[in-house]
Amino acid sequence: MPCGIFADTGYTIHNCSSCQFAVVLAQSCGCKTMQTILRLDLAGQPRGWITLHEAVTAYAKGDVVYGIGDVLPPIFGGIQRINGQRSRIDLQPIVAIQGRIVQGFCAPLCNRTLFRRDDHRCLYCGQQFTRTGLTRDHVLPTSRGGTDRWENVVAACKRCNWQKDNRTPEEAHMPLLAVPFKPNSWEWHFLAKDRIFADQMDYLSKRFRAERDWAA
Repeated sequence: MPCGIFADTGYTIHNCSSCQFAVVLAQSCGCKTMQTILRLDLAGQPRGWITLHEAVTAYAKGDVVYGIGDVLPPIFGGIQRINGQRSRIDLQPIVAIQGRIVQGFCAPLCNRTLFRRDDHRCLYCGQQFTRTGLTRDHVLPTSRGGTDRWENVVAACKRCNWQKDNRTPEEAHMPLLAVPFKPNSWEWHFLAKDRIFADQMDYLSKRFRAERDWAA
């Protein structure tokens, strides 16, 4: 199937040579912003976000054990020679894929997920900022033995970070407005994406434990 616009959906079609199915990308979105599929292990634990291309490949290989959520617009492949029918895959926004179940989850720490954890709010003055207006502050400064881990970092505006300097919140008389915490797997997968499907949000939010506005 040549690349082009699929008339019935308004989606751009790109051939997938590895599984002989077409990968459907939203016409208005590039590869970096298109919706992705939530991957689970067989125990139902979130294990990452995968592209539509990767999800189609998993379906075609028979690696998808089950799916959750409303079916997405169908993805069509080539015409079968025997019966003349076009191959088709119906994707769901959440899929459980074959593989070894690994206990535990180590949430990667980066400014993007940190700032989202703290609602893009400085945890010293309480004001909200854009991503460029925030910094990562170590509650116990690294120069004094503090580590770069979730429980020791908060979002802070540039002014408060400068004012706190190389001190603890108590020493600077700048009490924290919320306790820093390490997100669990369900919370981290939500924080890692700017846009998710409603079914994905419903699945993840059932295990939210954080005392934050986004977890309410």
